[in-house]
Amino acid sequence: MTKTKICGLKTAEDISYVNECMPDYIGFVFLKGRQRYISPQDAAALRKILNPAIQSVGVFVNEPVENAAALVNNGIIQIVQLHGQEDASYALKLKDLCKCPVIKAFIIKTGDDIRNALNYPCDYLLLDNGLGTGKTFDWSLIPDISKPFFLAGGLTPENVRDAIALTRPYGVDTSSGVETDCRKDYNKIKAFINAVKNEQ
Repeated sequence: MTKTKICGLKTAEDISYVNECMPDYIGFVFLKGRQRYISPQDAAALRKILNPAIQSVGVFVNEPVENAAALVNNGIIQIVQLHGQEDASYALKLKDLCKCPVIKAFIIKTGDDIRNALNYPCDYLLLDNGLGTGKTFDWSLIPDISKPFFLAGGLTPENVRDAIALTRPYGVDTSSGVETDCRKDYNKIKAFINAVKNEQ
């Protein structure tokens, strides 16, 4: 069954939505200056009210590896998602420090981008159009690959079923696709998760 991930949660209201709709994963964005940035302290408070069955993912861009590992070891997140220029040695050091699963995001513009991504020492790939652009990329570029991947970029309740049918990802990841006026929208979150479940 395709997993669901709702990224960019910031408020207790957001948490109440996902606690009711039950995605498999949620994401906290730890990149200062971004619209959906959340501080480690606020993320810790939200984690306490998040249903423990939902895994929390920390999204980082070129963050010192010790900082990301500390959030895992403190129980704030369970998975680290990397969106910067973190090289293979970064991922290996992170795993040594906190033994957590790692998701590495790659911007996909050509088939070669995916083939190059397969060499990265991570547990999951995240195939995207770019960090938070809210736009899709050409899904037909994705070959039949054995490494599990999350599909991201422009996914909405309206197009996620087509995306799953074409690419067969491990999971689907959305943020702006379930927002109205830059705020998480309960009805869109519910519709997105229901669309994924109905595709199975």
